[in-house]
Amino acid sequence: MSDVSLKKMLEAGVHFGHQTTRWNPKMKEYIYAARNGIHIIDLQKSIKKFREAEGKIRELVAQGKKILFVATKKQAQELIAEEAERCEMFYVNQRWLGGTLTNFQTIRKSIDRLVDLERMEEETGFANLHKKEAQMMRKEISKLNKFLQGIKRMKNLPDAVFIVDTRKEKIALAEARKLNIPVFAIVDTNCDPDGIDYIIPGNDDAIRSISLFTGRLADLAIEGAEIFRAAKHDKQESAGDAKPGAPADGGAPAEAGKQEAAAKDSVSA
Repeated sequence: MSDVSLKKMLEAGVHFGHQTTRWNPKMKEYIYAARNGIHIIDLQKSIKKFREAEGKIRELVAQGKKILFVATKKQAQELIAEEAERCEMFYVNQRWLGGTLTNFQTIRKSIDRLVDLERMEEETGFANLHKKEAQMMRKEISKLNKFLQGIKRMKNLPDAVFIVDTRKEKIALAEARKLNIPVFAIVDTNCDPDGIDYIIPGNDDAIRSISLFTGRLADLAIEGAEIFRAAKHDKQESAGDAKPGAPADGGAPAEAGKQEAAAKDSVSA
């Protein structure tokens, strides 16, 4: 996906906020005007704030950090999963399970249970179980996958969270804030921007708007991952070149020591 521009933001309807009667006064600085009872978001400010988010996302992933994408509203579920998988990050696109972050050890046990069940099914097909028991196991796998599929590979807490619609995802936002995990979010005119580290003022309902921002952040995560892998490769090569026991200046001290020892032997003789 190419860079986000003012033109693309206009085409995607990023500037359309909510009805003026449903606004949050804390978003006033990001509102340009009101048209036909709808607040219009100031795209100059949107693009400025998005540039800040862009740079930070790339920086984090270039350091080997992981991002959790969160969007459970129906129109964004498929998109958020696709983009998170494309950049090899984690996602939640079904109902947010309370404690996903603040009680992660318990969530991790459920993930381990899912992984074990899937391994059993792959290895044996539950052939050693009665038909009813096998059906129960498959039903459990399906249920666990519905909510945990996107975080199945998440061994530890994420280093940052990207949220679409902070009103809907208020529990996810609260958990991230409690743990001081940086939050990136598309923030509409009816949302409270407090506690969000990287605000992206914009339409959080239109799929084109969500796609524009999410796709670009996924691109930046991919770029950051490439930087991280390259740096890791260079470090490994450097470590391989510096062989254990080899003097830094090519062996000169060792050679000098041999010559000194030979001279002492000659004097003793």
